[in-house]
Amino acid sequence: MSEAAANPALKPGYRYVVLTLLIIVYTFNFLDRQILGILKDSIQVELGLTDTQVGVMGGIAFAALYSILGIPIAWLADRASRSWIMTTALTVWSGFTVACGYAGSFWGLFLMRMGVGVGEAGGVAPAYSLIADYFPPRQRARALAAFSFGIPVGMALGILLGGLIAAHVNWRTAFIVVGIAGLVIAPIFKLMVKDPVRGGLDRAEGAPPPEARPKAPPFGQVVKTVLPKPSFWLLAFGAASSSVCGYGVAFWLPTFFQRSLGLTLTETSIYYSAITLVGGVIGIFAGGFLADRFGGRSKAAYPLVPAIAFLIALPFFYLALNAPSLTLAFPLFLVPTALNLAWLGPIITAVQHLAPASMRSTASALFLLINNLVGIALGTYYFGFASDLLRPQFGDESIRWAIYSGGGFYLLAAALLFAASRTMKRDWVD
Repeated sequence: MSEAAANPALKPGYRYVVLTLLIIVYTFNFLDRQILGILKDSIQVELGLTDTQVGVMGGIAFAALYSILGIPIAWLADRASRSWIMTTALTVWSGFTVACGYAGSFWGLFLMRMGVGVGEAGGVAPAYSLIADYFPPRQRARALAAFSFGIPVGMALGILLGGLIAAHVNWRTAFIVVGIAGLVIAPIFKLMVKDPVRGGLDRAEGAPPPEARPKAPPFGQVVKTVLPKPSFWLLAFGAASSSVCGYGVAFWLPTFFQRSLGLTLTETSIYYSAITLVGGVIGIFAGGFLADRFGGRSKAAYPLVPAIAFLIALPFFYLALNAPSLTLAFPLFLVPTALNLAWLGPIITAVQHLAPASMRSTASALFLLINNLVGIALGTYYFGFASDLLRPQFGDESIRWAIYSGGGFYLLAAALLFAASRTMKRDWVD
């Protein structure tokens, strides 16, 4: 058997086909995740929910099982077919997205969102591992950044399609349409994506034969390898701190546009989806490019790039919230939207190199456990809770003041990542 037949990662051009399909799946991951943000005001009216209840439904309902199940699923991905795991995951979360359209109460929708989280738990760590085995180290940050394009594209589509469908039909139809689309993609993904040799591109001599593939170590060994490293904790909680603000603001900005600025649902969908798409793509590309450019000179660049990005983003964010017109606010919002996502390529790459190739899926899942439990669960809930807490004093403007209060999480994220830059060289695994 030829090397290319044994390891599909060696086939010219095929790695980019795989990357494209992974981006599409990740797009659906965030489309199904983010669509609740644009639909929540319509849902609140019909089901009579508070901001806190919506924050719980968009946060802990999704994040709890999503984060926890990511560990055993990633452990399985270090041993079994990653393409099968991702196909199953896409099918499950798309099916539960369809079911969200039939929910008739807070608890009904809460349970369906938990189901979406169960499915999406298998959609990220296996993809990171696949990319690390399809692209050599010198291209890995850019490939992971390209994969992360699924975040702004998925978020933008969720905002745009969800809002437009809800405005012209209803919020239930929006869930059903996007869920069915994911179910259609799942079998196509399985037919097209093959599992490469684990760690095959990390060896200068080329990929080993199939019988020489490294065996996945026990879960306890991964824990003993990764958790003692200061870089892991600094990267995980640095990313998580930024995600509190990133996920939370992304979820609640549509409400700000409608309550504080008086935009309609259709206007909000078009305006905010454009900000998310343009800013997100620019930020993710820039983060991956800068990390690859400077990471070869110093491993410290991987956490330093996003740390600096967060510090620059904060003043632009406050300026955007207080801009005198939507026209001026648009470019101001683009800056923090871009810089908020610049961490993805650099930090994910750094996490991949805190452990050997045979441990990457599980190491990524440990990182995602912290990032998502803190970022999604706390971020989405925090802004909803703060809005309800401030409502007696500020009325409909309470969401503006709740968002103001979240900026401190960016400062904390920057501090943690600056600290990680001092430990990366010692903890790095080639």
